[in-house]
Amino acid sequence: MFSHAPRSCLVMRSPCCILTRTKTIVLRLSRHALHRRLPHVYSIHCQDLRCFCTDHSQSSKPYYITTPIFYVNASPHIGHVYSAVTADCLHRFKLLQGYNSRFATGTDEHGLKIQQAASNAGKDPLNFCTEVSDSFKHVFQRCGILYTDYIRTTEKRHRQAVEHFWTVLHSKGFIYKGTYEGWYSTPDESFLTPTQVTDKTDSEGRQIKVSTESGHKVEWMKEDNYMFRLSDFRTKLLDWLRLNPNIIQPVNFHHLVLQWLEDDIPDLSVSRQKSRLQWGISVPGDPEQIIYVWLDALVNYLTVVGYPQNYSQWWTAVHHVVGKDILKFHAIYWPAFLLAAGLPLPKTIFVHSHWTVEGKKMSKSLGNVINPLDAMEKFTVDGLRYFLLRQGVPDSDCDYYDDKVIKMCNSELADTLGGLLNRCTAPSLNPTQVYPQFCNSCFPKEPSEGLCGKAVSEDYRMVEAVSALPVLVEQHFENLHIYKALEAISTCVRMTNAFVQRHAPWKLDRNNPGHQQWLDTILHVSLECLRMYGILLQPMVPDLADRILSRLGVMPEERSWDSLNFLMKCEGRDCGLEGRALGPDLGVLFNRLERSQGKGRTPKMATQHKSKS
Repeated sequence: MFSHAPRSCLVMRSPCCILTRTKTIVLRLSRHALHRRLPHVYSIHCQDLRCFCTDHSQSSKPYYITTPIFYVNASPHIGHVYSAVTADCLHRFKLLQGYNSRFATGTDEHGLKIQQAASNAGKDPLNFCTEVSDSFKHVFQRCGILYTDYIRTTEKRHRQAVEHFWTVLHSKGFIYKGTYEGWYSTPDESFLTPTQVTDKTDSEGRQIKVSTESGHKVEWMKEDNYMFRLSDFRTKLLDWLRLNPNIIQPVNFHHLVLQWLEDDIPDLSVSRQKSRLQWGISVPGDPEQIIYVWLDALVNYLTVVGYPQNYSQWWTAVHHVVGKDILKFHAIYWPAFLLAAGLPLPKTIFVHSHWTVEGKKMSKSLGNVINPLDAMEKFTVDGLRYFLLRQGVPDSDCDYYDDKVIKMCNSELADTLGGLLNRCTAPSLNPTQVYPQFCNSCFPKEPSEGLCGKAVSEDYRMVEAVSALPVLVEQHFENLHIYKALEAISTCVRMTNAFVQRHAPWKLDRNNPGHQQWLDTILHVSLECLRMYGILLQPMVPDLADRILSRLGVMPEERSWDSLNFLMKCEGRDCGLEGRALGPDLGVLFNRLERSQGKGRTPKMATQHKSKS
């Protein structure tokens, strides 16, 4: 992990007084780094986005992350951005670690709901879909979503992939002609069992049937179409999930899917009569039937990686990010389709919950659907990304309101992190504007060493925490607990602020050589902490992290996972940054947000809609 040592003899040792427990953690990180043979990752501007460009010739380990593809019946809202930012963060993190990562998102453009929405808008369905899909692209680009692939289900490559996938399932005998009779929800594009339907009174006092999960109205339908032998795969799905308890994360959603599979599951209708649905992909060999929108949509993950041609390298490394409302489609239907086609199952299905607004579900009728472009205008791109990732707890729904965003960004980005950077790079403390020298006698490796050591026990606890931070962050990412990773970083930032405040370098006498050595050491340790935070924050808030690292004079090739070699001088090793000129003063790291900027607790409305596969 230490970039100055030959790879064949890398040894991770704990800086300063690191407890045995932390030594074990850091050694584990070193073994991971050695195993992966991590290359450097360069941070450059790419289409006005801060991105990581990995030398793939050195990186042989693929990673494939997907968002749901979003249903284009209306414009993007904050929930879609949360899914995309979460996947983007995982993608950037894997690039940081040296993986050959691929990240796909896109739009689902078929189905009865799209057909109706286009008709209501008086537009051709494809033109309607193109307009809405372009709005997703614009929002994602504005938010720094660094996807490598954008898929639309109206593309020719996708139609060909779906037709081939259908043909494979049919040839293997898993699709048969039959009759479906039961409840169907057009808004959800979902078939429902009697236990998933309940009675409700509509606004005109009439008794109707609705989905117990979504609340959307359902209709009874009976039609001849094609059926998929879903019931054949119940036992295999149960075995798969029981043998792989980390497949679906967080664990509560894993348990939920197991509960669903405890009951018998009926065969699934996988087509609609063309007389009812025209906007979709025709069943191969039967133009009077249209392929069910969810079977069509889920195949997008295969389309992106070139199915049915050279796709195997990526398909063995696929990880899905989905909202809890589409869990059944991804954890039951999709694995069953893949088993039937003889294809590997996903490595992980990361599930996240929903966002409410001031305690209420986002709703077009309530006018409280958050427009992400307005939110980015108010709080900046990094401010919005930080808030969503910091507050987004996958296990349970999260609440959004302006004051909450303002308070968090001001506290953790403007005051704590920005204040630390500003204080430690200020010309009043560092008039020469260089990365200061570290004095081992002022901050010895062990607190008992030497009589002139000035570091105290709290300082060693801070060094221990920062040293252990990379492995802790990695563990949280593996569980989709990005909020815990940010919490751990924030805790260390507060400890570093306390370190500076405790020793008050502004009170030291620069004319006293001993004082000057200690002042430089305080600043060296503080800048080393900031360097660690800057590297680790790159996946979450890339532009803000770039400003930190640029101000410290950290070069693009010094921002990879391999560069997380904290406080080398304390180990008696060379520090390449020591004595180097700091980067230019780029001004305030994050401007404080004022309440006046957030007036009107509900920003300009964006019409809500649900994501698909």
